[in-house]
Amino acid sequence: VQLQAFGGGLVQAGGSLRLSCAVSGRTINNLNMAWFRQAPGKDREFVGAIRWSGSNTGVVDSVKGRLTISRTVAKNTLFLEMNGLKPEDTAVYYCAAKVHSSSRNAAADYDYWGQGTLVTVSS
Repeated sequence: VQLQAFGGGLVQAGGSLRLSCAVSGRTINNLNMAWFRQAPGKDREFVGAIRWSGSNTGVVDSVKGRLTISRTVAKNTLFLEMNGLKPEDTAVYYCAAKVHSSSRNAAADYDYWGQGTLVTVSS
């Protein structure tokens, strides 16, 4: 399984971006997937996840109402729609995938990772 994340960039506070994660090697409806992010000097943190069935989609409280996870099975792609961006959203964003159903917010449980895409939000 290979994941390729893209769509990051520089945006002003209040702006929007859509991150994509193209999946190859396995169909996305057989994978539990997630987005994580890592800000400079900080640990990688869980942003949100979606189950293989497309159910139980959710994001952490700190981004709820601004960031949304979705997917397109036909294109085997995961998305992270980002609106109302804040400077504290600045980070490298990673998509991750796993086959088994374990803890959804533990980075160590994910088997496959994209290379990361940088999002920079200026104030």
